[in-house]
Amino acid sequence: MTMISVQDAQIIILELVESLEETETVSLEDATGRILAQPVSSSLDFPYWDNSAMDGYGVRFEDVKNCSSDYPITLEIVTEISAGINPKLSIQSGEACRIFTGAMLPDGVDTIVMQEKTHQEGKKVTVLSPPNYLGEFVRKRGSFYQAGEILLPSGLNINEPEMAVLATAQCSDLQVYRRPRIAILSTGNELITPSQTLQPGQIIDSNQYALKAFVVKNGGIPISLGIVKDQPKIIKQKIIEAINQADCVLSTGGVSVGDYDYIVQILAELGGEIKINRVAMKPGKPLTVAKFNNGCVYFGLPGNPVSALVSCWRFVKLALDKLSGLQSDYQPKFITAISQDNLSSQGQRETYVWGQLKLMNGQSSFSLAQGQQNSANLINLASSNALAILPIGTTKIHQGETVKVLML
Repeated sequence: MTMISVQDAQIIILELVESLEETETVSLEDATGRILAQPVSSSLDFPYWDNSAMDGYGVRFEDVKNCSSDYPITLEIVTEISAGINPKLSIQSGEACRIFTGAMLPDGVDTIVMQEKTHQEGKKVTVLSPPNYLGEFVRKRGSFYQAGEILLPSGLNINEPEMAVLATAQCSDLQVYRRPRIAILSTGNELITPSQTLQPGQIIDSNQYALKAFVVKNGGIPISLGIVKDQPKIIKQKIIEAINQADCVLSTGGVSVGDYDYIVQILAELGGEIKINRVAMKPGKPLTVAKFNNGCVYFGLPGNPVSALVSCWRFVKLALDKLSGLQSDYQPKFITAISQDNLSSQGQRETYVWGQLKLMNGQSSFSLAQGQQNSANLINLASSNALAILPIGTTKIHQGETVKVLML
């Protein structure tokens, strides 16, 4: 199969993935990170009622609109209202109420005079300068939101701001899309688990843990299927198990052109329609993507840990976003930054180098991770939060020049 461009691979992957339609009900307490499956409305106005945006005095605008330091207006304070109090009286002409931020306005009050513009003595308050306009420092009922309108749309990821909105709207139960189920397996005779004793020639499987963290971070449910030895019958059985219980499968290793790379052949034998076999990127070239009749999308990722993660950050994240029901344009988050280092590439494939994105002197700045930029070197991947991209045909980006950066 022909090696394709990164952009073509992204288009193919997003065309393969279909958003989940299955939903479930969760409590507000369990809603963080979930995707709304139905629009949310409220029977409440926001604010719930007219209230004060400032500590000060509730007045009638007509009483104080013409006052000044030369001609101050003195009003009688007839009550004090703090937040949580339902005022029962009405403020008449010549009267005022002491009021605090968030407190409900009594009848008759249409404007708040901030306390810094007043002088109080006993039950009298003198207004020393007029309010700027009728209704100053008043939060009107329904000015933020009116009952019955759509409060939050479907397809929205529920994070901190949305949790606050849902709580204030008294939404105790929510309809959300179910989480995508993602099977994860690692292939290779050389692999062992972290709890096993390392013998010469063996490699501890880090991919299983990195991909599980990736799936959890992106809203999925990881199904860990462990290490699979390089034996076609065993691999085939494990892949059957994976595609029958998951919406998506992430396997590492076995997708290159070595004698023990069986994944592509097995996927074809099982009826998988192989859409991608190689991508013109570095690291991450040996990426295999296939789809099965039951809708499961299979990602055969490279075995090198950096390659596997770069493939996830560049492609799989977009697939999980769409699969989860999240409404977006499903595009990576690119920005332009100033490179603090000389970046190099052979220029034959779109090249990704990892490092840290920071704000320096008001500009985004990318610094290359120290140590070897090698697809097997996951050590200097720690603390990296961005990938700088050298396009095909670009062999050098010099220090101080701009570079396109993928934010992780």
